Parts: sequence; structure tokens; C-alpha cells
Amino acid sequence: MDEDSRSDPAQSGGLIQSVRRLAATLVAAIQTRLELLATEIEEERACILQLLLWGCVALFFLGLGVVMLTFFVVLLFWGTDRLLVTFLLAAAYLAAGVAVAVLVRNKVRSRGKLFSASLAELSKDREQLTSNEK
Repeated sequence: MDEDSRSDPAQSGGLIQSVRRLAATLVAAIQTRLELLATEIEEERACILQLLLWGCVALFFLGLGVVMLTFFVVLLFWGTDRLLVTFLLAAAYLAAGVAVAVLVRNKVRSRGKLFSASLAELSKDREQLTSNEK
């Protein structure tokens, strides 16, 4: 019985060390994945802000151009068919707006899944852990 009690502390010390190493490995893996997630969030935020800024600039200049072009065309046809021209321009603008709205909707739907790199890495980790158990 004395031999069992002597070997038991050595085994528990080895077991404790193994558990500590496993915990340290788990914490390191979680930290790496969280850092990857944070990087993805930051990249996505920067991309969205840049898209919003350029989108607003483009909309401003497109709107200004459309107003000036409309004014020019209405003045050009002032003496003959100004109402018809105004109606046709308005219909063209509405059609263009609908087409762009459909395009934007399709782009939003076809975007990749958010945090796909983090999810892929976590999936690899899970597969590796389950394959190590066997």
C-alpha cells in the first residue's frame, strides 16, 4: 500500500501538468481565434466605412450631373415638348433607380458569410481535436 501512495502523487503531478498544458494550449488556441475574429471585424468595418464614403461622393456628383442634364434637356426642348421631355426623363430616372436597387439587393445577397475565416479555423480545430482523441 505504501508503494501505491508513493506513485499516486507522482501520477497526480504528471496529470496536473498535463491538464495545465492542455489548458494553456486551449487558451492559446482561443486567443488566436479571437485575434483573427477581431481582425476580421476591423477589416469589415474599414471596408464598410470606405464604401459608404465613396458611395456618398458618387451619389452627390451623379445627382448633380442628373440635375444639370435634366435642366439642359428641358431648356433644349422648351419651345416644343417640354412636358413630354420632363416626363420621359423622370421615367428614365425611375427605371435606373429600380435597376440599381435590384443590383444592390443582389450584391448584398451574394456576399460571403461574415467571419468565414474564423469559422473555418474553428472547424479545423474541432476536426483536429476529434481526430487526436481516436
